[in-house]
Amino acid sequence: MDNFTTVPMAANALPQSPAHANPTRAFGRFELRRLLGKSAGTMVWLAHDPRSGAETMLSLPRVQPTDAAALEHWQRDVRLGSRLDHPNLALVAEIGVQDHWPFIAVERSQGITLKEWLALHPNPKPAEVVGWVTDLLHGLAFAHDAGVAHLDLQLHSLLIDERGGVSLMGLGVAGDAARMAQEAARGRSIERTMAMDPGELRARRAAAARDLLAAGILLQHLLTGQPVLDQPDTALVIGRIAPLGRELVRLPWSTPLPIPEALRAIANRCTSGQERLRYQNTRTFLGALTGWLDSQSEEGGGPIGLLIDRLHSVGHLPALPGLAARVARVTNLESQRTDEIADQVLDDMALSFELLRTLNSAQVQGTQVQGNGPVLTLRRIISLIGVNGVRLAANTLRPWPGPLNETQAAALQVTLDHVRLAGQTAQALRPKGYDAQVVYLIALLQNLGRLMLRYHFADEAEQIEQLMKPALANRDAHVAEQPGLSEEAASCAVIGVEIEALGTAVGRHWGLGDDVMHMVRRLPREAPVRRPDSDAEVLRLTASAANDVVDAVAAAGSPTGPRALAAIGQVAQRYGRALGINARDVGDALQAAREALRKGVPLPTPRRGDLAAVKADADAPGATAGAAEPGAAA
Repeated sequence: MDNFTTVPMAANALPQSPAHANPTRAFGRFELRRLLGKSAGTMVWLAHDPRSGAETMLSLPRVQPTDAAALEHWQRDVRLGSRLDHPNLALVAEIGVQDHWPFIAVERSQGITLKEWLALHPNPKPAEVVGWVTDLLHGLAFAHDAGVAHLDLQLHSLLIDERGGVSLMGLGVAGDAARMAQEAARGRSIERTMAMDPGELRARRAAAARDLLAAGILLQHLLTGQPVLDQPDTALVIGRIAPLGRELVRLPWSTPLPIPEALRAIANRCTSGQERLRYQNTRTFLGALTGWLDSQSEEGGGPIGLLIDRLHSVGHLPALPGLAARVARVTNLESQRTDEIADQVLDDMALSFELLRTLNSAQVQGTQVQGNGPVLTLRRIISLIGVNGVRLAANTLRPWPGPLNETQAAALQVTLDHVRLAGQTAQALRPKGYDAQVVYLIALLQNLGRLMLRYHFADEAEQIEQLMKPALANRDAHVAEQPGLSEEAASCAVIGVEIEALGTAVGRHWGLGDDVMHMVRRLPREAPVRRPDSDAEVLRLTASAANDVVDAVAAAGSPTGPRALAAIGQVAQRYGRALGINARDVGDALQAAREALRKGVPLPTPRRGDLAAVKADADAPGATAGAAEPGAAA
């Protein structure tokens, strides 16, 4: 279009004031007013249509179709896109050709370009940006489902209306320009590419992936207020990052407004240097942004709101197979001590959590029991509600595997075993004088978010697991092992919130108080470990150390290999001064926990002491009863 001679129009024309405007430039019947934006693939002009007497926006490709067949192909693709009816896709008023230049016309009444809006309203809030991009992704997902790609997502192809809603303009207008730019960056000819990739389905997927990457680049541009790589053209940015280039793109730490960590993880996943870690389809990207946006609302929506709703419909966890037999066994133990009954209950994590929820919810509502705060020990819960209460709680549980399919149920079982190992390890690591049952339960509750994710968001949990896996080294290609995402980053990138937030929401829903919520909040990996100043902090650190070592050894692969031994040493070094432990203590605790789980027997007395001097029916979780269970009688 830059070389177009039929009308005196330059692609780099700038807006002019009415007093000094050049003589009216014409494009067929349209009177061109000013250039709204351009890229390597497209340009958008503001024009006056004398036929309707209204302003319109003309979107044209930057590369003129080479022949009649190419023009026909362009028209076919654009017509297909124009037939799509979606609130986030701009309505096309006209598709035409003027002097061999194809164009589409969109009425100005649908909005102004986002580029224009930002010039008037710089530095939008992150939530506002996410709202725009979710609008874009809604329209883009609809188009991709219909087999239509945009090919040149730019700020000038996004319209924003008076209500702040965003719609996408110009589906397919770029035509072959985007593909030509991509091949030029690769240094390959179009003919060679066509020969290598003739499949229409594969071509559509490639075009959709390009749209998705461009949307991620726009997200970063909008959040920072600066073009990515100082290049406003998303197509040129794409040519500089993997797999076409070597530039690394991540959201900078210095931004006009603070960017929440969860949103930062989403934005960084969009442009990850590892293609396998990027969003693979529009709806996964949309789901992450929607989850983050909804979680910011006062109504408590998003994945957390959905989780709370699902607690009422499918419960927190399903009971393991054989629930009826376990309940019968507990019923026959009415003459037994409460701690022996509690040991039976602990075999089923779902039943343990249900008893915890039942009593604490009742306390919060003031309907069944009286107390000063949440109760954490199962012995005290059983003494308060009796065996009949245990039976009633068990009857509310959904049988295994709940709504999960066979594959999802197997994954949940793996997570349950992993969490149970952490609980047993915490028991073995506990200092002398601390209740084994309480530290076990705290270690379990520190994994509550993981358990909720596996049961209530099984598909998303699988995505998160895949993102956390490293890419193995390829010696033939001279490619070193590439790390996966952290659990926190992967969770934010998939569901828009951290996994721990799920556990926190459920704990609050159960009625757990601030003291308990502090203990079940696992110590962050980057946080320094200080000497505990309370019994509650001792319990929290002990459970955190157990969870850290179980996670680290699982990530190392072989439980007895050099990487596992190094992981044990690192955990011991981190918690050693605070808890008085060394690498041998940690390794012995982990091994004892494995043996206890393998044999299905109670954990042997640990090196660090037990509760032999404490009465079997004591309810104190530590040296003092109030540390973990405010208001419980010792």
